[in-house]
Amino acid sequence: MVDVNKLSEEDIKNRFITPAIENARWEKTQYRMEYPITDGKIIINGNKAVREKAKRADYVLFATSAKPIAVVEAKDSTKSKDEGIQQAIGYAQKLDAPFAYSSNGEGFIEHNFLTGEETEISLNEFPTPEQLYERLKLAKNLNQRQEEVIKQPFYTAEGSYSPRYYQRNSVNRVLDAIACGKQRLLLVLATGTGKTYIAFQTVYRLLELGWVKKVLYLADRNVLIGQSTEQDFAPLGKVLHTIKVAKDKKETLSAYQVYFALYQQLVGDSGEEDHYSELFDKDYFDLIIVDECHRGSASDDSQWRRILDYFSPAIHLGMTATPKESAEVSNITYFGEPIYTYSLKQGIEDGFLAPFKVLKFNLNIGDGWRPTKDQLDKYGNKIEDRVYNNSDYDRTIIIEDRTNTVAREISNYLKCTDRYAKTIVFTPTEDAAARMRRALINENTDIVKDHPDYVVRITGSDKEGNNKLKEFISVSEKFPTIATTSKLLSTGVDTKMTKVIVLDSVIGSMTEFKQIIGRGTRLRVEDGKTHFVVLDFRNVTRLFADPDWDGPIEIDPNYPKGPSDIVDPPIAPPLVPPPIIDRYVSVVDENGCKVEVLQKVVSVYDTNGSLLRTESIIDYTKRNILDNFASLDNFISAWSAEKKKEKIRDLFREKGIDLQSLKEEQNMPDVDDFDFICHVAFDKKPLTRKERSENVKKQDFFSQYSGVAKEVLEALLDKYMNDGIYEIETTEILKLEPFTNYGKPAKIASYFGGKEGYYQAITNLENAIYAGGVA
Repeated sequence: MVDVNKLSEEDIKNRFITPAIENARWEKTQYRMEYPITDGKIIINGNKAVREKAKRADYVLFATSAKPIAVVEAKDSTKSKDEGIQQAIGYAQKLDAPFAYSSNGEGFIEHNFLTGEETEISLNEFPTPEQLYERLKLAKNLNQRQEEVIKQPFYTAEGSYSPRYYQRNSVNRVLDAIACGKQRLLLVLATGTGKTYIAFQTVYRLLELGWVKKVLYLADRNVLIGQSTEQDFAPLGKVLHTIKVAKDKKETLSAYQVYFALYQQLVGDSGEEDHYSELFDKDYFDLIIVDECHRGSASDDSQWRRILDYFSPAIHLGMTATPKESAEVSNITYFGEPIYTYSLKQGIEDGFLAPFKVLKFNLNIGDGWRPTKDQLDKYGNKIEDRVYNNSDYDRTIIIEDRTNTVAREISNYLKCTDRYAKTIVFTPTEDAAARMRRALINENTDIVKDHPDYVVRITGSDKEGNNKLKEFISVSEKFPTIATTSKLLSTGVDTKMTKVIVLDSVIGSMTEFKQIIGRGTRLRVEDGKTHFVVLDFRNVTRLFADPDWDGPIEIDPNYPKGPSDIVDPPIAPPLVPPPIIDRYVSVVDENGCKVEVLQKVVSVYDTNGSLLRTESIIDYTKRNILDNFASLDNFISAWSAEKKKEKIRDLFREKGIDLQSLKEEQNMPDVDDFDFICHVAFDKKPLTRKERSENVKKQDFFSQYSGVAKEVLEALLDKYMNDGIYEIETTEILKLEPFTNYGKPAKIASYFGGKEGYYQAITNLENAIYAGGVA
């Protein structure tokens, strides 16, 4: 007989809660068990990522397929009825559900968000679907159109996915606001959360409701239009149309329902043509969706704003990750307070967005560089005598070795981790992007000789680079791998597989900083992207400490602006040639200024942008060694047991640690990796490879071999002394001099009695090299 005082949570659900819900006339189609709410936060550990357990509600009850109305949490019989109520409240808040319940099988605790009351009810008092809906209807005073919204389902078809909770909330909030007569709406959603998908579901449901007939989707870049029509809006293919001002005629446009257009095309090249008024009447559109609305449309006197003013009878829905609030532009003043906000912090916490870590590089000229008296640049021009800093580099002065050093560090990082990780390098200007491209090419010639598009420049004026954009953002295309840019890739472009973001430009705007970080936040776990890394060469990541990082939205008290204020120019890239270096800009070559990395600092941030941990690269290496090898004996044992020592080297490479580079930085290039690891982690005196080679000879190791076998082993020891342990572990070395003097690899192996005898001799040699452990 089962002890009712020791029933598990599953027993409680099966015996009491599910029957109570179904006895209240909830059909199986009206509720879902183990309903997924989050995917589970991803935690970075070195270069590895581990996902926490996803959050799932025991039960979610739906008023209709579009509207969750209640959450029920179950607890085992050892808990009280209200043990799970706070958990249920948290889930209900995320789902925008007005009721939350908790039960241990003895009854329910009900939390009513509509009244603020919390009451206890018996199992047989659980409310029916009609009762909960009626409570909602009365408390919210729902009008007929609001009820129509609740009953109108989302788009579902084979191959489509159910909306995440924040996507569902966004669409429902927009439709509810429209049902209540609102004309100006704002959604604030972090980059990578699916704003275009939300726009599609909004348009689909409005079309199905019959509330709108004509929709205009405005963007400022062709790639944003292409992404939308080819991906999220594809189910509406037959009624979609991308406006082409040069081809379209007013009389032929009426065949469509959803129109996509660039601001630039509608206002013309000079901003005076107003093509939109030639093609459409003022009341033609019922809904206008403004993509990335922080980029100028809300500015009172921008050319783009005139489009919205012309179509003022329509509903205007602004969508952005970063509402812009300044003396010139106010999204909130124009669109109103956001009707729904989903932040980067929430996205990372829920596991829908990728977490990140920061590797900051402190350069010897980072705090400033001053030329010597009467110093000339590479062209013989006198360099102005003043202190230059990060804001000057690549703008008022070009220091070539700085570009080369940054390119070398980027390349070294990729070589240590994944050379084909999609990488965006942000530079101050288009010209700087061109020079960075060249420097990166010269650091990666082994790949570039076979794949010239391994590194490309993608900027507003670079036609050839723009032609590569589609391949760069593709999930399946390997090349281009690295893109250098100034502004074009900072916002809007759906760079799903970006794993590395390089900050080599001073960024003063929090809006731009958030947008740039957003380039890496998209998760593609199935494709191997679980997190991303920020390489910072200009101390930009100090902005994580700014209160505005993912913080509250505040309206600038100086808005609207006065007539004397200067308006930022539209960010839409002009179709002009890239800027040429001004002849008065000093260009300093390596002889004029040698640039070095003084320190590398690894920083890990939490979802609030708070610094969790900062370490020098050596401390970071030590911690990772100790994470893998608990003690010196443990490491020596693992090293000795590993037949291919390069596997241990690769273990560190996976964590972004290049042992060879670190040894060079520490003036220890002749030290064996074994000794370097023991030195860094366990404070042991390192031996050089030469010292270890001499010890082998003192052991009289070679006396057990004779003839060619002895000569081969002596040559292998010399190779170890010069190049390291990894070189002698592969038979490929036998194809090089001096080994070729002894014949082909098979012939050389025969002097050891065959392949197995040769491998055993290599093992014996390695044992002799590491005999005695450490000094």
